[in-house]
Amino acid sequence: MKTYKYRINGNDYEVVVNGVEGNIADVTVNGASYKVEMENAPAPSPATAAAPVAAAVAVPAAPAAAPAPAAKAAGPGKDIVSPLPGVIVEVSVKEGQSVKAGDKVAVIEAMKMENDIVADAAGTVSAIHVSKGDSVLEGAKIVTIA
Repeated sequence: MKTYKYRINGNDYEVVVNGVEGNIADVTVNGASYKVEMENAPAPSPATAAAPVAAAVAVPAAPAAAPAPAAKAAGPGKDIVSPLPGVIVEVSVKEGQSVKAGDKVAVIEAMKMENDIVADAAGTVSAIHVSKGDSVLEGAKIVTIA
């Protein structure tokens, strides 16, 4: 178990790496547990196994809240992600719905302001990864558009 302390955008985070299996790291951020999937996970070695995990965990720039629910399996497509940490107050689309670039797909409340999350490409919503009331971090998947 390895502990890291980060300051991101003025917020303090304590990140505990509980363990790594394959490309999945079991971490605790400010007391909330997460499973972090790492891209290009390095081959484990005693000297370097913890450093890449710390880099993967340092990416979120938000206070840890309740973890978002597990994402549904999604086909190929473009992920629309949260531009900032906050709480989902509206999901404006349904799976199978056609959207155009610029269409609102969800609304997130952050710092007492509501922000529209819009599709940046036209297509069909193939997956919805959040529900109303979910707390999400910056970069969290909101919907996938195929």
